Amino acid sequence: MKRNKNNKLDKILELPQEVYSNVPKIIITGFDEIIVENFKVILEYEEFFVRINTHIGVININGYGLNLENMTDDDIKVKGKIESLDIERTIDEG
Repeated sequence: MKRNKNNKLDKILELPQEVYSNVPKIIITGFDEIIVENFKVILEYEEFFVRINTHIGVININGYGLNLENMTDDDIKVKGKIESLDIERTIDEG
């Protein structure tokens, strides 16, 4: 779903962008948990590396003992010893 820049309803209702678009939302809790909302597919999954494709790019998570938990069609939780997070933009939204 594309966002209309002049959509007054979004401003009036103060809806977060991730609710009305495919933009991913990343929630990081300490160094042990990352939740990615609005993802498309898991590209790679190893105990030390997870690659997640989103509508605007790829999220790379590096660490140790990484596990995928609480997956739904739109959300995924990665738990383990997270060392780094890298984002590769593939679509320019500007």
